[in-house]
Amino acid sequence: MDNYFAHETAIIDDGCEIGAGTKIWHFSHIMPNCKIGNNCNLGQNVVVSPNVVLGKNVKVQNNVSIYSGVICEDDVFLGPSMVFTNVINPRSAIVRRGEYQKTLVKKGASIGANATIVCGNNIGEYAFIGAGAVVTKEIKPYALVVGNPSKQIGWISEYGHRLEFDKQGFATCKESGEKYQLRNNKVEKIT
Repeated sequence: MDNYFAHETAIIDDGCEIGAGTKIWHFSHIMPNCKIGNNCNLGQNVVVSPNVVLGKNVKVQNNVSIYSGVICEDDVFLGPSMVFTNVINPRSAIVRRGEYQKTLVKKGASIGANATIVCGNNIGEYAFIGAGAVVTKEIKPYALVVGNPSKQIGWISEYGHRLEFDKQGFATCKESGEKYQLRNNKVEKIT
């Protein structure tokens, strides 16, 4: 007996590993040899391509395709209709399957609705990609980025709220009480 739920319209190919408590909803397709962790939620019309890895508690909203070469660590959020690419210079008449680039989305990162992640650009821990952003370069941990091309406009807590650093480089998340330090343009959680 499977320890996950799959809607009757979902297609799950042979060779997949799907963790306990995961839910796969209407019209989704899970392709061969992918690994999906425990307690994930894959919305309607989601495609998970071969060899993709999703950690625990990953939330994938409706209409997202996760292409070969993508790895999402634990607690990642992928907003509705966001897009991953896996080839830098696609052409219909030229087969580039051997040129797929990898994209790593680190623990706790959130990617907003309709954002595009150009392949080969990793997303740091707890980073927050705003809705509609187009990511064309590496994103630092805890960075808040928006726009096309995306630009960093601040820092965000693990709780998901904007951080305001004082002159000494310290910030406290008002909602959670978490404390952070900014040094050399890098954020570190200190409590």
